[in-house]
Amino acid sequence: MDNNTIKLSSNTVGKPIQCRAAIARVPGEPLVIEEILVDPPSSHEVRIRIICTSLCHSDLTMWKMKDFPGVFPRILGHEAIGMVESVGEGVNEVAEGDIVIPCLMPDCRECVDCRSTKSNLCSIFPFKISPWMIRPETSRFKDLKGETIHHFLFVSSFSEYTVVDIVNLVKIDPEIPPNRACLLSCGVSTGVGAAWRTANVEAGSTVAIFGLGAIGLAVAEGARLCGATRIIGVDMIPEKFEIGKKFGVTDFVNSKSCGDKSASQIINEMTDGGADYCFECVGFASVVHEAYACCRKGWGKTIVLGVDKPDSQLSLNSLDFLHSGKTLIASPFGGLKAKSDIPDLLKRYMDKELQLDEFVTHELGFEEINKAFDLLMEGKCLRCVIWMDK
Repeated sequence: MDNNTIKLSSNTVGKPIQCRAAIARVPGEPLVIEEILVDPPSSHEVRIRIICTSLCHSDLTMWKMKDFPGVFPRILGHEAIGMVESVGEGVNEVAEGDIVIPCLMPDCRECVDCRSTKSNLCSIFPFKISPWMIRPETSRFKDLKGETIHHFLFVSSFSEYTVVDIVNLVKIDPEIPPNRACLLSCGVSTGVGAAWRTANVEAGSTVAIFGLGAIGLAVAEGARLCGATRIIGVDMIPEKFEIGKKFGVTDFVNSKSCGDKSASQIINEMTDGGADYCFECVGFASVVHEAYACCRKGWGKTIVLGVDKPDSQLSLNSLDFLHSGKTLIASPFGGLKAKSDIPDLLKRYMDKELQLDEFVTHELGFEEINKAFDLLMEGKCLRCVIWMDK
């Protein structure tokens, strides 16, 4: 779709917009496409028309969650691209008609953390799984009966229109295909960034990746770009190896077929002492322990990307941790600063360095959004792009 063909009406500026949204009303039950009202943007906010959105495992996790931070009714979705319809007071970065990517990770560019090269965790607007807007903890959505509908990760892209704070928006080149650019809202950015920014994978190094879903494959892509010479993929599905080869995976360990050994033991044997970098991309504490067990003593790094249950705990032996000299680190949004790093990654895609096309396995219309959930749950897709107008 040519972004320039999308028309916006100035008649809607400052007024509520009635549009369609796919609402999660009951945990685990199909989304319901309804007409809703989307309020105009308040100060520092932007109302955007969603062009297309993609489905991430975090949407799936929150859709199933019955207890807080699971909140209903809610508009899920956080990987997307859209066009600015109108802006609130104090917004200078974007204007009507600009193409933007919303991002769950705030980037205010003013606080000590956002100005630092060491962190992407904004201290003015801390990341949290909130059901509200990021500044005033209120909603911009309601159904036609007047009931409040909750937000998700400050984005809520399963709606034809949404309102996003300017700290969660990145202006991009309108020439970039929207069904590729939207992938960098979350998943692919997180994986590539974890290898590039958080781990700072060195050329010639060995990498092990636990979980070859979209995030794990994005880690492989990031490690490939960094020059890793050996990338070991660990998964329970053998077919993932063939997919992984497209992104630089050189070796495969089937965690279901390790016999009397663990996957970490096999990797330690394969690498003569452990991988230089191990990435956990599944979301289980037990897998974090496995990844940590096969990263090399002295300099090995284990990077955690998977989202586990809110009450899940990690437990490490204190003496072993001290004597191993290993590093265990989390990587929220891959350590990326959205406003500077997403345009950089998009340029690398346009320069044919970064692979994005290979992540998109399905493209559907908005009316088929529940089919996208089915495909992801059945393990039949990496990323499913959902077009608002198809």
